[in-house]
Amino acid sequence: MRNLLLLFAIYFVSCQPQQPSAPTPVKDDGQANKALVEQYYQHFNQHDWEKMAACYTETAEMKDPSFETSPIQMTRAEIVKKYQELQQAIPDVQDKIVKMYPSNDHIIVEFISSGTGPDGKRFELPICTIFEIKDGKITKDYTYYDNF
Repeated sequence: MRNLLLLFAIYFVSCQPQQPSAPTPVKDDGQANKALVEQYYQHFNQHDWEKMAACYTETAEMKDPSFETSPIQMTRAEIVKKYQELQQAIPDVQDKIVKMYPSNDHIIVEFISSGTGPDGKRFELPICTIFEIKDGKITKDYTYYDNF
């Protein structure tokens, strides 16, 4: 009789519908942000400032040694103007990505900017930028390089 009760208990438990487990949260591995930043640098190297600026939110927070030390707000139109002026000063400016470090809604990019300066001399400048990305757009661009 004991074996019959045990067998019935096992059968009863095994026939119960299984409760669905909670979905496992998908961890963002930064691939979408990495793709956005790769596209950004492609537009930069093609000097397509409108498309590059479209990678930003309508107004983004920018930090750059050329802006003093505090972050400033820039619209897409102001970003386009800034890079058009850069192209006038350095017509062959190009950026080559060295390494990207994605981390949630941030991506850090090491790159080498090169070109021919207004003095006619070629240069290579190591730069590091920290991008903050939300909803597929760059919201912050903090760039660091030697500005001397």
